[in-house]
Amino acid sequence: MTRLFFLICLLSFPLCSMAQDAKLDSLWAVWNNKTEADTSRMNALLEVVRTNYSASKRDSMFYHSELVYRLAKSRGDKKNMANALKLQGLALKVKGETDSAFTYVERAFELFREADNKKSMGACLIDLGQILQSKGEYDKALEQYMKALEIVEASGEKYLIGNTYNSIGIVYKYQGNYPKAIENLLVALRIKEEIGDKRGIAACYNNIAVIHQDQGNYEQSLQTHQRSLEIREEIGDKRGTAMAYANMGNVFILQKQYDKGLENTLKALRIAEEVGDKYGIANCNMNVAVCYNKLGNYGKSLQHTKLTLNMFEEMGIQWGVAASYANMGSTYNLMKKPAEGRKWYSKSLALSRELGTKDQIKQSYLGLAESDSALHDYKGAYENYKMYLVYRDSLVNEENTKKTTQLEMQYEFDKKEAATQAEQDKKDAIAAEELRRKNLQRNASIGGLALMVLLASVFFVQRNRIGKEKARSEELLLNILPEEVATELKEKGHADAKLIDDVTVLFTDFKGFTAMSENLSPQQLVEDLNVCFSAFDHIMEKHGLEKIKTIGDAYMAAGGLPTPNSTHASDVVKAAFEMRDFVEQGKAKKVAAGLPYFEIRIGVHTGPVVAGIVGVKKFQYDIWGDTVNTASRMESSGEAGKVNISQSTYHLVKGLSEFAFVSRGEVEAKGKGKLKMYFVEIAS
Repeated sequence: MTRLFFLICLLSFPLCSMAQDAKLDSLWAVWNNKTEADTSRMNALLEVVRTNYSASKRDSMFYHSELVYRLAKSRGDKKNMANALKLQGLALKVKGETDSAFTYVERAFELFREADNKKSMGACLIDLGQILQSKGEYDKALEQYMKALEIVEASGEKYLIGNTYNSIGIVYKYQGNYPKAIENLLVALRIKEEIGDKRGIAACYNNIAVIHQDQGNYEQSLQTHQRSLEIREEIGDKRGTAMAYANMGNVFILQKQYDKGLENTLKALRIAEEVGDKYGIANCNMNVAVCYNKLGNYGKSLQHTKLTLNMFEEMGIQWGVAASYANMGSTYNLMKKPAEGRKWYSKSLALSRELGTKDQIKQSYLGLAESDSALHDYKGAYENYKMYLVYRDSLVNEENTKKTTQLEMQYEFDKKEAATQAEQDKKDAIAAEELRRKNLQRNASIGGLALMVLLASVFFVQRNRIGKEKARSEELLLNILPEEVATELKEKGHADAKLIDDVTVLFTDFKGFTAMSENLSPQQLVEDLNVCFSAFDHIMEKHGLEKIKTIGDAYMAAGGLPTPNSTHASDVVKAAFEMRDFVEQGKAKKVAAGLPYFEIRIGVHTGPVVAGIVGVKKFQYDIWGDTVNTASRMESSGEAGKVNISQSTYHLVKGLSEFAFVSRGEVEAKGKGKLKMYFVEIAS
């Protein structure tokens, strides 16, 4: 069993070079000029340490921080003493001397506390948590992060607040609590987007993508890693770029696309070596070892794994040591040396249980089951495989997946709603100013008495119209929104977004529409579309479905919302047949008249969505989530005159005798990989 490493973004300050030579020369000149004020000299050298030193220069980082500490101590400057101690601690952490690192940062924290410097206290607590986390002491790390969160939230330092939530999310990830991990990472992402911290945004995307991978959602993981990579490259973050390539390589390996996996991992390794990122180098080498395992080159695999094990041991990163043990076990199992494989997997399991890393415990049990089976110890194999299933099901289960999906979809919904609200507020402000200006003009030209007479007249006229207008507004509202949502909106002044677990989404698109647009006038084209969409609206109403929207010549609808029901899949499929037949009848008439015509593709998929109102005044009921994207792919991957359904929809309708199915096998869908699809027809 192979073990892949995913690099996690901790959002501590970068150790790679970020300053230009001219700036460094200037800083060194200030430090070396003994006529400069000592405070200026210390600040200059601290800036050199913060911005110029990579992991490969950790000794120099420690030494120059020590120079600042001595000078600061001679002057009684506790602030710079603390700054120097903190940097020394981080240098020791990179060296793998985690116990000493903790002591230095703890001393820095005490000095900052004496000075009542809340911001720096919070930053130190985050660093202490990260040191404990690197040792695998997750409960203790979480305790430090919670203390940090209390301090930084009180100080209002949004940058540090975002970092703290990110760190908390990572701990929950390692502990296998994916819903709590996603919840905290999305809070961090929102804060980072709010303050425009692109490095932080990329880090949050990276960590969310890792959780998608852990849950087996590889396509979503790749898409989210790609977003992180684009930001890393935009801001010139080489260490982060290496991390993104390495993680994408991991996902490709898990998808058994070993060429792509090796290609991305080697890109990452080259960049990690260039910037001296020892942690990244170790991770990349391990995944190169995985690729060699799959290619049958076990000698090279062992060579890279031993190199990685030594690096993790030197850095004191215990979870990396445990994972390296597991990779050794995997290679020996593949070499048909199960006794040696069992030895390494046993070491991995012992250390992983000590650390509490559930994912690694799971992998170790599976590896032991494989070793035992090869050694004909079937009882041991059974017991170990049983424990593997226990840990697997605790990490990846329907409830956890549902919670993480809900959190992410709700985040996207809130983000879209906030943008709509901001746009509406802007329009309202303009309208209010225009109204104020017109009121001033009106008041200047109309006498008080005339105004009273006018208002009295308006009152009597309007009173007679109120009943009619109220009925009309009710009718219009129900044309726009589902009745249940409209009622909630009237009662509460707003309607809450909701996660609905099972909804069947339908997409249609017209084949030949572009060609028709070249031969028909805009009026004729719009008239043809209107005839079709009007008919579709009646079909939706007949089957109790909700029209969502039209997008150009595409039509989108859904069943099972806003009130869930058990027949939504069959209702949508029946409606799809009627839509197809209506278009086919129209095509026959056009062909007989020698006129251009179009055909229809229809795609259907079932899954969870978030449903709610977009807009503040011009309301629109809409749905979000990966289910919508997959339904769209069902349509684009279909054929004209066919109803193409996904596997999830198929499972809901396959038992109905009125339908017949043709399996299409796995079909490549843009952005989704290969998906199982079926053509459905009315049974003869």
